[in-house]
Formats: sequence, C-alpha cells, structure tokens
Amino acid sequence: MKQHYTIHRHCHHFNWDNALEPVHVITPGERLSFEVTDASAGQLTPASTTEDLGRVDFQRVNPVNGPVYIEGAMPGDTLEVEIESFGPQDWGWTAVTPGFGLLQAQFQDPYLKIWDLKADKAEFLPGIEIPIAPFPGTIGVALPEPGPHNIVPPRKNGGNMDIKHLTKGAKLYLPVWVEGALFSVGDTHAAQGDGEVCGTAIEAPMDVQLRFKLHKKKQIYEPQFTTPGPLNTGTEGKGYFATTGYGEDLLTATKKAISFMIEHLVGHYGLSDVEAYALCSVAVDLKQSAVVDMPHYLVSAYLPLAIFK
Repeated sequence: MKQHYTIHRHCHHFNWDNALEPVHVITPGERLSFEVTDASAGQLTPASTTEDLGRVDFQRVNPVNGPVYIEGAMPGDTLEVEIESFGPQDWGWTAVTPGFGLLQAQFQDPYLKIWDLKADKAEFLPGIEIPIAPFPGTIGVALPEPGPHNIVPPRKNGGNMDIKHLTKGAKLYLPVWVEGALFSVGDTHAAQGDGEVCGTAIEAPMDVQLRFKLHKKKQIYEPQFTTPGPLNTGTEGKGYFATTGYGEDLLTATKKAISFMIEHLVGHYGLSDVEAYALCSVAVDLKQSAVVDMPHYLVSAYLPLAIFK
C-alpha cells in the first residue's frame, strides 16, 4: 500500500465537472485524508456576526476537495467509499439565509449561530445541547454530462445529499460515470437533523479519512449505503416529541410538520421563531409517515428530548 496521502484544503472546486484535472491518483484499497473547509469556504469565521452573512459570495459555497482519480474505475463500475474517521472539530456555524431553506417565505431575516465544538456536545442555548455526530454533507463523483454542474443539489452522482448517517463506519456506494470516477468530498457537518430544514446544519471544518474499493462491472444508478447505526447517535433514551403535517403533496406536509414544531418549541421552551427554526435544522428528524394514500401524505417531525438538560 502506498504512503498515506492528504488532500489539503486548497485543493477544492465548486462545481461537478468531468473536465477537471485530478489533484491525486490512487489505486483501490488506498486510504486518503481530506482537510475539509466549512461550507462557506472560509468566508465565515468564529468571529463572524449576522451582518457578515450579507457579505458571503454564494458562488463560492459548498467547496469539495478533489477530484481524485481512482485507477481502473470505468463507467459501469461501483466505487465503495468507507468512512473511517473524522478529525477533531473546533467550531461551526448554522445560518438562516434569506431566500433559502424550507420555510424561506416565513424567515426573511438573516440569523447566525456560532458553535463551540470542542466537547462531545455543543450548546445551542443554556439547557439545550446537541450531540456531535460528524459526517460529510457533500460526497460524490463526476457526472457523465459535460459540466459545470451546480454542486448544491443532490444528484445521481451523490453530491449534496446531506445524509447524516454517513458517519464513521458507513460505506457509501457510488455509480462510476466517467473514467477514474473523479471523486470529491466536502461540506462536513458536526450534527444535523434529517431534512436540514433551514438550509444549514452545524457547518464545520474538519478532517475526514476515507478508504476506497472498486467493484468492477457492478452497476448501480444512484447512491446506496450501509450504516452501522444507531440512526440517532446520542439522542436515544429520553424519547421524542413529534408533530405531524398533512398535505396533498410532500412539500406542503413537510412545511406544516416543521411549522407546528416551531410553534411547540416557541411555546414550550421559550425559543424565538428563528431559534426554533435553526434548532429544527440541527436536531429534528423528518420522516415520511404515510405515502400509501396518495394524494394524501403525512410527514412527522421528531424532536429528541435528550437534547434538553
């Protein structure tokens, strides 16, 4: 096995583009470390304030480290990416940005929360602590179509999937669309609720170590993964409070479930509307409870009670 190699934070890009030159070449079986910057690409710092959100260049967000060329990878193969470990986290941020997020029509003023991540839990407000459970929000390979392609949405190549269960021990399977796969990773999160409803999780720079394996002539068409579980690390044991939302489409049902959860957090715990919205994004899990009676959908929002001291 070759000497361990690190993809440094300056080796990043902002779009999926199969014409990008790889920054490193590996053979299947090798490990790589990635120095991942935060989703703002360093535009926000631990000293940032809400006013700084207005100065963020949104053409330069969600950078990913890479691309990495995997020797022998060809279209029709599957790339296995094992998530082995994460480096220490120091700080992070969560933001509500006007014009972005599930409830963007309701929340039109900016909000920024800076987190101290030096312990195994991060304090949101006095008496509310979020367990640290890191994962990469954006991870994938190059698309077959000529680029550039916006890196923000999830796609058939992986991308900005924001799957919080891709944590240590998980194995992600990605379809290979181009020679060498051209793998990249970034957008590391210290914690997130399923749905990331305000548009951000606890966005945090950190290192991540990955190991790669190639499955020749095993074709899949969109990402698949295994995760060691449990699905809600650090929040089991005290139960959940859940709100539900009904709608004739999933978006309406989801908005209602989160809106009712915000009402609960404001009324029961004394949070402001925007604090409740941000807390939903980092701690509340959305679940599709009923899809069988189309066009009648039910979505549930689960609040882990363990986050309250």
